[in-house]
Amino acid sequence: MKILISKSAIRAAILIAGIGLTVSTSFAQQKKPNIILILVDDLGFSDTGPYGANEIQTPNLNELAKGGLKLKEFYNNSICAPTRASVLTGQYQHKAGVGYFNVNLGLPAYQGFLNKESLTLAEVLRNAGYTTLMSGKWHVGDDKDQWPNQRGFDQFFGFIGGASNYYEIADQQNPTVPLVRNNKPVYLEPGKYLTDEITNNALNFISQSDKDKKPFFLYLAFNAPHWPLQALPADIEKYKDTYKLGWDSLRKQRYQNAIKAGVISADQKITSHDHDVKPWDKLTYDEQQYWSLRQAVFAAMIDHVDQSIGKLRSKLKELKKDDNTLIIFISDNGAQGGNGTRPYSQRITETVGAPGSYETQNSNWSQTGNSPLRNYKATPYEGGISAPFIAWFPSKIKAGTIKKGTGHIIDLAPTFYELAGAKYPATFNGVQTNPLAGQSLLPLLTGNAEEIQRKEPLAWERGGNKAIRDGKWKLVSIGTNGGKYELYDIEKDRAENNDLAAKHPEIVDKLKLEYAQWAQKNDVVDYNILRPKATVQPGRQQASAARERRN
Repeated sequence: MKILISKSAIRAAILIAGIGLTVSTSFAQQKKPNIILILVDDLGFSDTGPYGANEIQTPNLNELAKGGLKLKEFYNNSICAPTRASVLTGQYQHKAGVGYFNVNLGLPAYQGFLNKESLTLAEVLRNAGYTTLMSGKWHVGDDKDQWPNQRGFDQFFGFIGGASNYYEIADQQNPTVPLVRNNKPVYLEPGKYLTDEITNNALNFISQSDKDKKPFFLYLAFNAPHWPLQALPADIEKYKDTYKLGWDSLRKQRYQNAIKAGVISADQKITSHDHDVKPWDKLTYDEQQYWSLRQAVFAAMIDHVDQSIGKLRSKLKELKKDDNTLIIFISDNGAQGGNGTRPYSQRITETVGAPGSYETQNSNWSQTGNSPLRNYKATPYEGGISAPFIAWFPSKIKAGTIKKGTGHIIDLAPTFYELAGAKYPATFNGVQTNPLAGQSLLPLLTGNAEEIQRKEPLAWERGGNKAIRDGKWKLVSIGTNGGKYELYDIEKDRAENNDLAAKHPEIVDKLKLEYAQWAQKNDVVDYNILRPKATVQPGRQQASAARERRN
């Protein structure tokens, strides 16, 4: 039997043989999954539908959770810049150079911007054949040589610092919302809303990258619902009557909802009421009107982020990328505590949420946002360091999965690298790199593991507040409490109501030793010693002290 082969087929075979490695590599790249990391700002543990906020319309997050996975325990670094440093590098924030904030305190671990030894997700994934995209908030390096395009991102749109207005309130000759697109300054146009601009630029980047025929990594870092509380009128209108029931009732509802949602165990208690939060029924009628509107704006901001996620999902479907894309949704810290920026007598209810208004989220509603967990942003209590974690990856992640997890933001980098087949280099551009600190979450996401079997305890330090968790035990020390140590059994008491330090001094000593070992390994300095000697270096982060107070 004679086999006939055309000349064109022979030429094609010779061509493929000659470039076989390239074709194979290109094919592999096309099969690699796209990766989208969505990071929101100052969102509490129970501030979305999948984690208990049934009164907020988050249909897209609800669908991602229903079709994917939720973790009961996922940790961050309690505040903006340190969390972003760890998210981007897979290092504890001190090792990455952002031990305190985007503030230079004069030591390498506290320089206030990412060091060269800690590679970003974009640097590693770009070397693995990915197009690297970012839209949103940066906050880990103010000077131009520290910006996203200089740290591995092919495309960037957003703002460099720690917060931004959502509306342009000045005329075009005097813009007030400075943004950056690929190293060039741009400004928010009058009438535009920042969340939409962050979303639209991300969608445009994805569309452009489709022409490259390469997988993409998108870091979508929303400013919302971080202050200032500003939202679109149509979104605010949805919630104008929702929060008149008050924060005391809603935080209990959120607790029960979280149990029903499976993210809090039924035997867990709600945290003790914050004694600094005034009972709702003790407020005047006018005060109740004002505070319910404040929360309506906050809910509207979350609602609009969810709408943006809906646009993202539609774009993936349009480009036929929805079946090969991992989406992860997290928050950089818990909801913000504090007592506000102005006395009530200076607040005008009619302007709350509008362009030019400048309100913040406070302990009263944030106690609800973090329900049933204790305390707020900037502390290592569970309410400060716990975030929702939703992962969606069709056919790879089983729909409707809920796991304990005990993951940490340092685990994202090894997860993405394993998924992408990316090698984390020992040296990069002649610099020896810091080894990755975390562990891959793939056994949780796509396997049968219920939680990460950690090789080392998890630990936290920021501004003199510190904590360490080893198994079920968690040791906490707050800088303003004179060095007192508190011990909690997180498996039985995630609300951190019952301090067991006096009952188990041997466990306290063991955890203190483990913390000291972690601190030494990660270049952590005792903040009580560091702070009096530290000065903010001129030229870099010049307005850092003011930003720290605001953030």
